[in-house]
Amino acid sequence: MQTVQHLLKHPALKVCVVLLLALGSAAISDNSRAYFDDDEWPAFVVEKMPLSSAFVEDVWTRALQVHVVAAAIALPGCLLLISRRLLRRLPRVHRVLGRVVGVVVLFALVPTGLLLSLYAKGGVLGGLGFAVSGVIVAVAMVGGIVSARARRFVDHRRHVLHVLAQLSVAVSSRVLILGLDAFAVDADTAYLIALWLPVVGSALIVEGLVPRPTSVLAVNRSFHAAPRHHPLVAVQPHLAGE
Repeated sequence: MQTVQHLLKHPALKVCVVLLLALGSAAISDNSRAYFDDDEWPAFVVEKMPLSSAFVEDVWTRALQVHVVAAAIALPGCLLLISRRLLRRLPRVHRVLGRVVGVVVLFALVPTGLLLSLYAKGGVLGGLGFAVSGVIVAVAMVGGIVSARARRFVDHRRHVLHVLAQLSVAVSSRVLILGLDAFAVDADTAYLIALWLPVVGSALIVEGLVPRPTSVLAVNRSFHAAPRHHPLVAVQPHLAGE
């Protein structure tokens, strides 16, 4: 288990993951511009229509538009928030960015995502997958805010990583679908696998990277009560995953 943790924390792997997520987020945001073209809807939107009424269709469309804009802000924002370099050099920017991302996630991304999950592809299992991911994001974001205000920074980082991990599903699921399609896996089955595997797998990876033993939480609290020359101050970066 420790070998896997060291591998996942390897600097080169971190850089690759961040770069791939940044590129994936940019590609998704670019493709999402089609959702704002009322003259020519993309296939994803067309296959959802018609819904039960014109009002529901309008609500669904506006929710989709808000959702893609919120995602275009939240995913790159979380990638910046996990940067220790930004935190050390520009802590005020980190705090402001965290507040912006928190508001976008809790008041735009999650509510619209839960609404869209009611009409998700894949039936009940598809909708449930998106709902579970949305709940994880909401709970983790609230936990991240609470732990930051309480100055429990190891806890805070774990919560933010959970948010980022679930937002990354938008990228990893698309890659998985392409891979499963190459092996001629049934489209409906591939869709559910490509949804649930990243949702569950991402959460487990974060828990493996930043465990939550009580001893670590105790160090969290002691660190902020200790003077700057205290040994706890020296070991805290290591405990936080430096």
